[in-house]
Order: sequence, then C-alpha cells, then structure tokens
Amino acid sequence: MAVAQQPAELPSAPSATLQQQQQKDAAAQAAANPAPQQSSSPALPLPAIPKDAPSAPAPKPPTPQNDAKADTPSDDQAITKIVVGVNEVNVIFTVTDKRNRFVKDLSQPDFKFVDDGKPVASIRDFRKETNLPLRVGLLIDSSNSIRDRFKFEQESAIEFLNQIIRPKFDKAFVIGFDTTAEVTQDFTDDTDLLGKGVRMLRPGGGTAMYDAIYYACRDKLLKENGNTAMRKAMILLSDGEDNQSRVTREEAVEMAQRAEVIIYAISTNTSGLKLRGDKVLERFAEATGGRAFFPFKISDVANAFSEIQDELRSQYAVSYVPADFKKDGHYRAIEIAADNKKYKVRARKGYYAPKN
Repeated sequence: MAVAQQPAELPSAPSATLQQQQQKDAAAQAAANPAPQQSSSPALPLPAIPKDAPSAPAPKPPTPQNDAKADTPSDDQAITKIVVGVNEVNVIFTVTDKRNRFVKDLSQPDFKFVDDGKPVASIRDFRKETNLPLRVGLLIDSSNSIRDRFKFEQESAIEFLNQIIRPKFDKAFVIGFDTTAEVTQDFTDDTDLLGKGVRMLRPGGGTAMYDAIYYACRDKLLKENGNTAMRKAMILLSDGEDNQSRVTREEAVEMAQRAEVIIYAISTNTSGLKLRGDKVLERFAEATGGRAFFPFKISDVANAFSEIQDELRSQYAVSYVPADFKKDGHYRAIEIAADNKKYKVRARKGYYAPKN
C-alpha cells in the first residue's frame, strides 16, 4: 500500500518573502523604538507542501500486460537524445490547421523562430514528433468543490497514464491538493504504482492550486532539467478556484515557465457556464503552450485525456541558439510562426535566461 508523504513548509515565493521581510522590518523598528503595550507579531507560517518522496521502487521488468499498456522503444528504435549546449534553448511545440487537426509533416524551413524580438542565431536540432523522454506531473484537485465526478476523473487519469507512460523511458508522479499538496506517488514508470497513487486521493478541504503548481514545477519538474532534452507536461484537474495559496497565480505561471513545463488543464466545473476559475486554467495553459479543456459531460473527461495523449504524440522539438544572448535573468519572449498562415503554432510564450 502506497503511503502519502507528510507535508513540509513551502520555501518562500517572492510574495511570501516580501510579507516576511515587512514583518521583520516592523519587528526591528519596534525594537529600536519600544512603545509600551505594543509588540511585533510573529511571522505567519508558509503553506504546507510535501517533502521529496522516497525513491520509487525499481521498475518491474516489462510483462505482457505492461507491454499492452504502452509502447516501449525497441532495440531497433532509435531513442532520441538531444544534448543541450550552455546557451541553447529547447522548445516543444504543436501545429494545428484551421479545423484544429494536428499537422505533423512540416520541416525546419517551414517555420520562423524569433527569440527576444530577434531571429535566432542558429538552429542546432529540429525534429518532428520526437522520441524524447516524457516527464508528467498529474495534479488532481481533491478539494470539496470537485466532488461530483471525482471517481470517474480518477479512473480516466489512470487510463491516460497507462497509455502514455512507456516503461524504462517515461516517468510520472501524482499530487493531490486541497488546502495542502500531497505527493501520493513520486516519479516512476510503474503505472500500477501511479494508479494506486491516484486512487489514494479523497476529496475534502479548501483549494491551494497555485501552491501545488509552484511546488510541482520547482521541486519536481525543474529538477529534471539537465544536459538531455525531454518533454515535460503537467495534467491539471481542477475547477481553477483558489482560496488557500500563499504564492500568487503569476508566481506559479513564472515557475512553470522556468521549469519548461507544458500545462494541460481539464476543468472540473459542471455548471455548464464558463466561470472565473476556467479563465485561470486558460491562463496557465496559454502561458506554457498547453491547452485547457472544459468537459461539461462526464464522457467528455475521457475525451480530453485522449486529446492530450494525441497531442503528446504530435509535437515538434527545436533546439536553437538565441542572438545576443545574455545571462541576466531576464524574461525572453519566444515566437514561432509557420510560413503557411493557415497553420497555428502553439508553444510556451517565453523563458527566463540563466543568471551569472
């Protein structure tokens, strides 16, 4: 039986840091100029989030049942490995036509790549739907606001992981969140363990969605950055409402961009109307090059997972060197356009340059 991790403190985001600093300044001023009947208040605790999970058990050898769940790269199949240079930028993107069908047969000359307002200096690598390793974070809202279809959404998420995670190649983790985030299964390629992690979740409590996204990106997916390119995606099931987070929405967006994560959001709103939370989900998806889905009928939930699965198999990957690149920590916008104006390119909006 899987054991969920106990929560720990969320290290400060900028907004939380500012709040703590203001409290410290107030305390220092009070100490310098003591006034009777006045005392400084202690700093408020930051939101609880999980510690790093213990390492997952070693993956089981592939069995006939596992082979049926996902396609494992064979010995004859070339596994894509892009070695990333110091100043190279990697972008995963998707192309669709006017009917929203995936376009998979384009080549590098069919695109224009612009970084921070200037054409890129050089293209180091370009691939159609690559065989890049996949890292997936499944974040499920387990607050009181999403009870209606919870069981069906759990089973749809498990089926998605069974189909998309290839043994010994891809990995995923599971986080449930209400007032706090809880890692019920850390990174693994074992879909049985992932399924148990999803089934452990029980609805109840408030909603700290921004904290959960911030943590999953910074402490899980950002740590997957290395010398080899990979695809990183987050599947977010929520109504988009947040009433408990200590980090802001934009701080969570920024952390997702730093971690180079594509967010696919599936709304759990069952009202039939587009509510404020749905617009929040759209913001996360648009900023990271993902999509937001609004399945009003219960059967549409499984369809949303199926569309995400199709998209993950219909992507392009480009690695380029920016012109006039500076390691100054500034945000740099990315623009990718197809020469054929009938095609729409969806990619993350930008990234933060490393800082010396």
